[in-house]
Amino acid sequence: MNQQFPVFISEMTQEIFSCEEGLVLESGASLSTYQLAYTTQGHLSPAKDNIIWILHALTGDANPHEWWSGLVGEDKFFDPTRHFIVCANLLGSCYGSTQPLSQNPATGEPYYYDFPTLTTRDMALSLEKLREHLGFDTIHTLIGGSLGGQVALEWAYLLQEKLKHAVILASNAKASPWIIGFNEAQRMAIAADATWGQKTPEAGEKGLEAARAIGMLSYRHPMTFIQNQAETEEKTDNFKISSYLRYQGKKLANRFNALSYWVLSKAMDSHDVGRNRGGTANALASIPCKVLSIGVDSDVLFVCEESRFISQQVPKGTYREIHSIYGHDAFLIEYEQLNYILRSFYLENNV
Repeated sequence: MNQQFPVFISEMTQEIFSCEEGLVLESGASLSTYQLAYTTQGHLSPAKDNIIWILHALTGDANPHEWWSGLVGEDKFFDPTRHFIVCANLLGSCYGSTQPLSQNPATGEPYYYDFPTLTTRDMALSLEKLREHLGFDTIHTLIGGSLGGQVALEWAYLLQEKLKHAVILASNAKASPWIIGFNEAQRMAIAADATWGQKTPEAGEKGLEAARAIGMLSYRHPMTFIQNQAETEEKTDNFKISSYLRYQGKKLANRFNALSYWVLSKAMDSHDVGRNRGGTANALASIPCKVLSIGVDSDVLFVCEESRFISQQVPKGTYREIHSIYGHDAFLIEYEQLNYILRSFYLENNV
């Protein structure tokens, strides 16, 4: 990927992929039709060999230049003047893709609670159909963190020789009881909302606020809160951390919906790249591309040992570690380290 292209200001395009042939899901249920909102930015080389496909985390969207601004953009590591950057909103998410508030073709009404259960494998398959629609024979680099890393790993298995490099950040090959437990606690908070069960877009909104507060405790390391939320005066109530968590909960509820959060967290729980493939190690051994697995030393949710395991089991694996007090969220924050790790990986592989 050493082609030189003219320097230009790259316009981002926002598109909708409508799949009329539908999608058969792992559960046996199906979506008769579905759509994915996606963005592209950059210059596609004549050989179509400079494609960077980014997968977002749990509540992300298809605009990586906004939530990963230290990595994506002109003069950044993934530069649209050199790369063709694609990012799709995951199936089930509420930023333009088919989700519980979308219209159910069978009823003409929103799906609400009838939306089918999704797995990370279903999400990967939906992205595979988008790749085929776009006419990409190969993807140079597939990169994602957290839920995005889980889906990326599933997709890497499906792509086989069609993928050259996979970068899996702060993720795992199989959801741990620890992760499933955190997600279940969040869903319990949503279900405890008196409005949950109502067929309205606002259903479970207060529960979602509480769920986000629970999630925030797992996304950061305790030292992060000690550093940023410690009290400077003696008090018995109205603590800074309490206000911070309430603010974060409200902030998410203003831009997301509880139904999508439920579906996506369930998909995260479902993740097991080895399911019906002879086990986790066997499935990972069947991924032929070069894999860079990045852990975070302070991650208490996706512990770094899980990232290391991926690199040890794939045939062409490399493990690198981010050192940070920010816990799981470090993969969205520690740009300097990420740039160094990615640049070193590409240099080692003569990219």
